[in-house]
Amino acid sequence: MVNSLLQKLVLPQEIDKVIKTCKNVIVPASRNQLLEMALGGQQNGFFEVAYDVPGVGRHVEATVAACKNGAAVNYTEEYMRRRDPNCMVIGDDLPTDKPRYEDNYGAKFDALRQLTLDWLAEQDLIVMPFMAGGKEYGYQALMIGPQNAAFFAAGLSDLQAFVSADELTDGFKPRAIIYLAPPFRHTHFEGRQIVVHNRLEGLHEVHSYNLYPGPSAKKGIYGVLLNIGEQENWVTLHASTVKITTPYDNILAIMHEGASGGGKSEMIEEIHRESDGTILLGTNTVSGEETRMELKETCGLNPVTDDMALCPPVLQTANKLVVKDAEEGWFLRIDHITKYGTDPHYEKLTIHPQEPLIFMNLDGKPDASCLIWEHTEDAPGRPCPNPRVIMPRRFVPGVAMEPVPVDIRSFGVRAPVCTKENPTYGIMGFCHVLPPSLAWLWRLVAPRGHANPSITDTEGMTSEGVGSYWPFATGRMVDQANLLLEQILKTSSSRYILIPNQHVGAYKVGFKAQWLTREYLARRGSAKFDMDRLIESRCSALGYALQSMKIDGTRINKGLLQVEHQPEVGEEAFDAGSKILLNFFKREVVKFNTSELHPLGKQIIECCLNDGKLEDYLKFIPMNY
Repeated sequence: MVNSLLQKLVLPQEIDKVIKTCKNVIVPASRNQLLEMALGGQQNGFFEVAYDVPGVGRHVEATVAACKNGAAVNYTEEYMRRRDPNCMVIGDDLPTDKPRYEDNYGAKFDALRQLTLDWLAEQDLIVMPFMAGGKEYGYQALMIGPQNAAFFAAGLSDLQAFVSADELTDGFKPRAIIYLAPPFRHTHFEGRQIVVHNRLEGLHEVHSYNLYPGPSAKKGIYGVLLNIGEQENWVTLHASTVKITTPYDNILAIMHEGASGGGKSEMIEEIHRESDGTILLGTNTVSGEETRMELKETCGLNPVTDDMALCPPVLQTANKLVVKDAEEGWFLRIDHITKYGTDPHYEKLTIHPQEPLIFMNLDGKPDASCLIWEHTEDAPGRPCPNPRVIMPRRFVPGVAMEPVPVDIRSFGVRAPVCTKENPTYGIMGFCHVLPPSLAWLWRLVAPRGHANPSITDTEGMTSEGVGSYWPFATGRMVDQANLLLEQILKTSSSRYILIPNQHVGAYKVGFKAQWLTREYLARRGSAKFDMDRLIESRCSALGYALQSMKIDGTRINKGLLQVEHQPEVGEEAFDAGSKILLNFFKREVVKFNTSELHPLGKQIIECCLNDGKLEDYLKFIPMNY
């Protein structure tokens, strides 16, 4: 049976040899089979994923507990519980701006690649076919890894479009292959997470030397899609998308882009309320005063994408961007859910799921329910900031399965507190309206922002890189910058906004700014803004601020829209924060200013470097508002 399945695969000779010479091979027949394997067999309640490492001995990488509602995966090292942003290296000689394996380690990748294949040939293997990017518009792909890491394969099968043994057809020729070889992080990389991308003719290899799926099963496949998009002249955006229906049956689609922690998953969530039903707009970090509002009826939400928005040419219509989810499941970060009742929607989906789920960095015990507010502790009293659950899209009520045209593209930024005593770049109001040229610049500089919980380094204001997906791309920054600008030029009906999270000036707001902006824009019944409703921001990078915002009769405080009006901030601190933000822009955009940049892009960047004003940015691309 297995041999007949393997004969359906069209593989390079050396990969075919690995599979045929390994100890044992399983081509998964179902998701349930993968979950059973993840626990070391149907009868096991607790399983250690361990490897014999030369010079180290038996090393336990992770544990898997059989909970009532799924498998709880926990890593034995704190470092392995989130993505290392510097884990990607390039193993080939094709054009790239990323670190090359040869430059970092003083040798060609070929030798380690062969060692990796040799190690896999000695294991009991899982060979799992899937479709990278989805079954309708995706690409044939394969994962090859040890059977005792079945939880990784199960997670990948939920994230991407799993192709079961029964669905496998003749001539399945992978465009991408993930190789999973955890011991090599100890023998070759001093314990670090390393993922080597090796772009061959017709095949994109992803060599994963660690078991945290973020850099490989999740972002590694993202890198595959970006590489394919470079070749075919399109891009997979780092974005969530939601179709919103108001109580008055108006419909609006918003796509929210940004770095990890920028509010993508939150954009498709319901507004979080207090126990009395009110909404806590913000807490003044100076006075401790809380600002609340009532909102009796919120908009209906149909999630479209959570993190990766596929935008191939076959989907596009004239003047408007059309997107579809590039994933079959969502890698949800739930660090904000710290107690029962915080998010009843996801609590219900995870405590009583349709099928068992895969949890990570949560304190799950065998034969008990894994609860999403009980986060694994990195140290006593210090919960892991990156608890996760992999949620198949088909389990989410109301999820939109079809492609959706986008009305508004928003960009999210994690902002710190800004006060007179401590001016920072936390000067963004609830919502800023951007001309397209400024929207493009924000996608070049893509601030990683304040206290990012998803990755290991979070200090200061740094850039996530072009598109906010740059950590996952394998090619050149300028090529991605050009693709993004061409996309903006082709979609002239799109409108652009900027939304902060965590803080607005002196106020701690969490994700309330984007939730209430979503409600406000949908209720207006149009993505267009009358210019008399906007006011030019004191900071040129912020475009326009709103003159006012009223939702169901409640006016949002002017200081939450124009931060300089907060007594705790004022104009002087705002201008100091503006200087921080503009200097950051200048530092980041200069690296794109090369001869290969789109001519219009060069003009926009030179405008930024020369302290251009809002009126200057408006001249480059018409603002359709």
